[in-house]
Amino acid sequence: MPRAPVTSPPVLQVEQLVKRYRDVTALAGVSLTIGAGEIFALLGPNGAGKTTLIGAVCGLVKKTSGTIRLFGVDLDQDPLRPRYDVGLVPQEVNFDPFFTVRESLRIQLGYYARPPDEARIREVLEALSLSEKANSQTRALSGGMKRRLLIAKALVHRPRLVFLDEPTAGVDVELRRDLWAYVRQLRSEGTTVILTTHYLEEAEELADRVGIINSGRLLLVEDKVALLRRMGEKRVRITFSAAVGQLPATLDGKAELAEDRRSLVVTERNGQPSAGEVLGQLYRSGFPVVEVDTRASRLEDVLIEILRGGGKAKGPA
Repeated sequence: MPRAPVTSPPVLQVEQLVKRYRDVTALAGVSLTIGAGEIFALLGPNGAGKTTLIGAVCGLVKKTSGTIRLFGVDLDQDPLRPRYDVGLVPQEVNFDPFFTVRESLRIQLGYYARPPDEARIREVLEALSLSEKANSQTRALSGGMKRRLLIAKALVHRPRLVFLDEPTAGVDVELRRDLWAYVRQLRSEGTTVILTTHYLEEAEELADRVGIINSGRLLLVEDKVALLRRMGEKRVRITFSAAVGQLPATLDGKAELAEDRRSLVVTERNGQPSAGEVLGQLYRSGFPVVEVDTRASRLEDVLIEILRGGGKAKGPA
């Protein structure tokens, strides 16, 4: 008989994770599963619990209760070995200012029980445009270069899971675009990336799935494309060369005609009504269409609606 296919455990599995600080509950029973090779964006306002969740997984925060499994290993049973395959880019700059960039990366390899690997160091330096600064002391770096070094330190030991906690906060557009390209490369190599960011275009550009957290509770986990289709909307404004008369009866309830009858708006949600069908009907009926302007909802619009309670939350996947 043929053997059943071997399935790998999730890269990260969190079940009913709770963290309390005296009277404050930072995480209130969070459950989440992350698969191998995906880019997952964890979004929410300041104080929502994003960094606390990351800290609990990385060993920087002691959980109150719940279960965390990394690569199928319960961290209560083995808190050290699985974390050798995790990288973290923290929000704060935190390295010894008296080492050079290259020395910092060599030391970082040792922290993760990796042997010296000059080829890997050169690779990471080049990928993050740090080669010219390799022998500079870290205290002499600009803010953007320090941020690049933080990312290099998180990646130099070839982690299977990388947390990017606000990795592009306060950096220039060039670094942001470079990082986006590198994150895609990591994903293509099988690395799993969990991203937190307040630049929602970053999450919209990169993420496969999105999780939204607020007040320590995970409100929603969903495929990004499906979420935008389900909750986003597309507004299409069609402008005429002159005021028009009665709209075709087939368009009743599908479009909103302006008071001056020189334009109409179609609001398409989850594919209905179809703005393309409305436009086609107008053309077939001889309406003098001169301009079509389209605006689609962005991830930012959807996030705001969910945080305001306007979106139906879905259970973690």
